[in-house]
Amino acid sequence: MAQITANTALHVTQVATTLLGGAPEWSNAYGIGATVPASGIYRCTGCGDEITSNKDDKFPPQNRHQHANQSAPVQWQLIVKTQTKA
Repeated sequence: MAQITANTALHVTQVATTLLGGAPEWSNAYGIGATVPASGIYRCTGCGDEITSNKDDKFPPQNRHQHANQSAPVQWQLIVKTQTKA
């Protein structure tokens, strides 16, 4: 789980979801090699590991992230979006 300190908490804001669900990058899960939709921290829904990824890069290939339990899919979900200039 991503961690913060009291000092770094000053730089984190919580965003509200809307009736429409908000931006899709928050609710979608992305597979191996997919294009990263937004810079930030992503958690693997299969094992809980976290990575940082930059917008428009590719998510790690299968040989870089593997599960002991092969039946759990490798999918990445955004948990912390970073603020970057467009």
